[in-house]
Amino acid sequence: MTTYFLRRFALIIPTFIGVTILVFFITRLVPGGPVERMISQANQMQAESGMSAGSGPEMANALSATQIQELKEYYGFDKPIISSYFSWLGKVLTGDLGNSTRYGDSVLSMIMERMPISTYYGLMSLLLTYLICIPLGVIKAIKHLTHFDNITSIIVFIGYAVPGYVVGIALLIFLGSQLGWFPLGGFVSEGFEELSFFGKVFDILYHSVLPLSAYMAGSFAVLTFLMKNSLMDNLAADYVRLAMAKGLPFKKAVLRHAMRNSLIPIATSFGNNISLIITGSFLIEKIFNIDGFGLLGYESLVERDYPVVMGILVISSLLFLVGNILSDICVAMVDPRVKFK
Repeated sequence: MTTYFLRRFALIIPTFIGVTILVFFITRLVPGGPVERMISQANQMQAESGMSAGSGPEMANALSATQIQELKEYYGFDKPIISSYFSWLGKVLTGDLGNSTRYGDSVLSMIMERMPISTYYGLMSLLLTYLICIPLGVIKAIKHLTHFDNITSIIVFIGYAVPGYVVGIALLIFLGSQLGWFPLGGFVSEGFEELSFFGKVFDILYHSVLPLSAYMAGSFAVLTFLMKNSLMDNLAADYVRLAMAKGLPFKKAVLRHAMRNSLIPIATSFGNNISLIITGSFLIEKIFNIDGFGLLGYESLVERDYPVVMGILVISSLLFLVGNILSDICVAMVDPRVKFK
């Protein structure tokens, strides 16, 4: 098994290179990059100052050919794509993700500023989802086709059908704006630094109720019904029937035998959720005014801020690749029959 996981970790390197080189090529070939944006801004400033910006091929007259070439050299667009990629990759290996073409700040510092917020919401939503959905799935399997099962199925399916950002908007309007029970946005209050330790904890949790509800809305159905169906299959299996026929109480048959095997399908997707912890949802972050990782990624794509796009890709792709390996480890821990070779 150790050899298998060592090979899996070794495969991270070529996979990472393949993913990053593909996106790097796309960022260089898609129009509207930082050089084109600077030319457009210069033309706009020239037009607003009353000067003739021209049209057609004369549109770039606001900047001379020398200035355009200097911009290409500054942003690294003067070199061949392959050469530029390996130059960028060399900097990444030293921990240098470059500087934002929009703000001029270090990409790594921009990401690290938003990492704690995104990590907090990601971990909290993941933890609450598992803590609620697994017991709920167990109860639904035990009480299959009862009123509790039917009512909770309707509620869960409604939550799955409605997008998370729509749930966020509805909660923000009714519970935040009309009733005033929760704040309308932000991560903490204005006087956060003046609060005591427990006051700060309560303030963060108070601001987290609505965003976390929106984050978790779409995750309930898949995980809950996956747990329910898996447990029902195991409860109908011969080994559980045999254990109960020998006098083992139903509760112990569920917890000692069926429960562990039912967790195997859930364990296969656990590692993949690690990347979702960081990425988040830019729509929910936009609605609740949360300056997180997802919003940064969306804005960098819209503004063609390619260094930030590549920096986010580096972190998210590595997390996803490591998460796949962690999923295999979780399966091996839950199911002793699994032997990776």
